[in-house]
Amino acid sequence: MQKRPEFLRAAKGEAARRKLVVVQSIHRKDGSSHMGEGFTSTKKIGGAVVRNRARRRLRVASRMLLPEYGQPGHDYVFIARIDTAVAPWPRLLDDVESALIRLRSGSSRTSGQGESRKR
Repeated sequence: MQKRPEFLRAAKGEAARRKLVVVQSIHRKDGSSHMGEGFTSTKKIGGAVVRNRARRRLRVASRMLLPEYGQPGHDYVFIARIDTAVAPWPRLLDDVESALIRLRSGSSRTSGQGESRKR
């Protein structure tokens, strides 16, 4: 995934939020079994060097875990958070793995965030 409309479409799907990463997922309507992946980070997490490092780490983590925990026919967007670039590698892998497991189980859109919010 490289074009902005693809990322915006994924944002309308489900999301799993963790301390080090947010993973968004949406089912592809084209019937293919391909798993798309996209990576993004904002200026909020740091300068260009930090953002690039965070995306590189997420890219490696997704390539390790998507074949096992991803669903065929889905697109995934991995969004870096503030500590993604500096967190210990096993902790990042745990967060990505648990987010993918949560998305695979079909949980709600706001998984991991907002359950305790007062109304």
